Amino acid sequence: MKGNDMNNYEQLKEKAYLNIETYKNLCKDLNDFLADNPEVSGKEFQSSHKIADVLKSYGYEVELPFAGYETAFKATYGTKQHTRKIAIMTEYDALPGIGHACGHCTSAAISILTGLSIKDMQDELDADIDIIGTPIEETDGAKCTMVKKGVFDNYDMALMVHLYGENLISPKLQALDSYTYVFHGKSAHASAAPWDGNNALNGIQLMFHAIDMLRQHVKPDVRIHGVVRDGGLAPNIVPEKASAEFYIRSMSREYLNELTRKIDDCARGAAIATQTTYEKTPTAESYDNLKPNATGEIVLAESYRELGLEIGDTEKVFGSSDAGNVSMVCPTFHPIVQIADPTVAIHTREFADAVKSDRAYEGMVNGAKILIMQVLKIFTDKEKFESMKRDFEK
Repeated sequence: MKGNDMNNYEQLKEKAYLNIETYKNLCKDLNDFLADNPEVSGKEFQSSHKIADVLKSYGYEVELPFAGYETAFKATYGTKQHTRKIAIMTEYDALPGIGHACGHCTSAAISILTGLSIKDMQDELDADIDIIGTPIEETDGAKCTMVKKGVFDNYDMALMVHLYGENLISPKLQALDSYTYVFHGKSAHASAAPWDGNNALNGIQLMFHAIDMLRQHVKPDVRIHGVVRDGGLAPNIVPEKASAEFYIRSMSREYLNELTRKIDDCARGAAIATQTTYEKTPTAESYDNLKPNATGEIVLAESYRELGLEIGDTEKVFGSSDAGNVSMVCPTFHPIVQIADPTVAIHTREFADAVKSDRAYEGMVNGAKILIMQVLKIFTDKEKFESMKRDFEK
């Protein structure tokens, strides 16, 4: 940064850090409320209203429902007439049976702590800073639909924090397709006249075998996993219908599209071999990989170092998120903050326990500081801002 930019950045950062001290206990309570009252994807009614009420109490205008979702919202503060726009994404859905083992309660607290701490800096940054409530991340990805509706089209940056067992600057988010394949055959008595039947379950079984054979001929980043949803009605009836759901993942959307066509061929071949038919339907929105942004990632690394946070394995595959879809329409950052030991995996009961711990509350503050520094470092420095935009256009 140049001299004046650096001074402006330091002044705003100092002010923001003081604001964090003002709001951190409020956001700690929000984290605990969400953790104690987990709501699964699409059912986040209490969670979304709780967050909206917090924002309203500090001067935000909140639109809820938003973008066609009963549990989504958009929160704005101030005149909304600035040149540039920033979206702070907020997730708050939980997992069935194991609550906030995803860490979304802490992620939401980080987003709200960030928004409250920099809401009065919009004039200095010449940027509207909106908070977008993005539910249903664990299943059908509300951000995907929001992207299709143009919600993120005019933003110069979108960002949020996820939680994990180590710190990651830019996680490897895989593109994801989710499909259900339903095979149709012909029922028959499995003992008296099996030759009169066509076994739909055999079609599913053969499709699994074909996919297993395909695995040795795909790139190392690929993940394919499936479960049988319907295997028939009784052992003495040749199954006339069977189904399986598959997740197909790759670090590249382009390669994933090619891979999905090969999975379709596995189904087609299995149907031919078993004299059955099949149909394919999407079971969730398709997620894109997270588009890299070199400038933004350099800034994130600087912020982690400023906070004395050790950065973990930069090549580790993190999974999939609908934040990847947002990254295709505006520069998007999804840094990861550690709140548990590396041995504690996300989506486990152990991680659900970790979200209400001193380490989680420390991670909440660190996460807010990381997002705040990302905004301030880039939006007070014209060269960094333009470099980030160029990286996005590549």
